[in-house]
Amino acid sequence: MISTSEFRNGTKIELEGEPYVILEFLHVKPGKGGAFVRTKLKNLRTGGVVDRTFRSGEKVDEPELEEKEVQYLYTTGEDYFFMDTKTYEQLSLNVSHLGDSKYFLKENMIIEILYHVEKPIGIELPIFVELKVVKTSPGVRGDTASGGSKPAILETGATVKIPLHINEGDIIKIDTRTSEYIERVK
Repeated sequence: MISTSEFRNGTKIELEGEPYVILEFLHVKPGKGGAFVRTKLKNLRTGGVVDRTFRSGEKVDEPELEEKEVQYLYTTGEDYFFMDTKTYEQLSLNVSHLGDSKYFLKENMIIEILYHVEKPIGIELPIFVELKVVKTSPGVRGDTASGGSKPAILETGATVKIPLHINEGDIIKIDTRTSEYIERVK
């Protein structure tokens, strides 16, 4: 059981038999009445986001989640194929299980598949990935100091905003949680 005092961004809880992750939370202590916690929760199975209010001190269940380390192999149509790094078994997940994570998958990447009650419900990527810029407008001399940004298409098909001084062929580090540029890799 998890108490509302232990709520943090990223904490996983179970409500009505469904696994959720806390995206945002706010402890509220009104002048009148008891304190409560407002949360924004993302359903790990469906990807839907809901708002939920809990009384302060209320306890919720911890979900039965299991993570398995796998290696991403390849894609065929809507199916993504992975190999368990311990048993070498192959399994496939539909694109609906991946959501926006599919834009940061590179062949041979090691990731975690999240299971709930022995059924795969999604993947967890490394926080940072290094990807090559395959298409972007060229940087114009003198633009680099202005601090602006431009769109770029990466080798996996993801589109992100990058600084003006980054060119095609550069390898950049991306935060997979926010899809934001972090730095150029040398």
